[in-house]
Amino acid sequence: MEIKPAPAVVWFGERRLAVQAITDRWYGTDRRWWKLQTEDGLYVLRRDDASGEWELAAVLRS
Repeated sequence: MEIKPAPAVVWFGERRLAVQAITDRWYGTDRRWWKLQTEDGLYVLRRDDASGEWELAAVLRS
């Protein structure tokens, strides 16, 4: 099994946000999710293992 790194930076177009912390992560049969803390708030990213594509799954605002 190949272990792929967790995200360290999130890009939204030209905007770059450094990941300050990974507050949670979980795995499905063909996808992985990361709950990330950035200076801008919390985001949940999802990666499809087969294609390697990333997707913004949720924006969590307080």
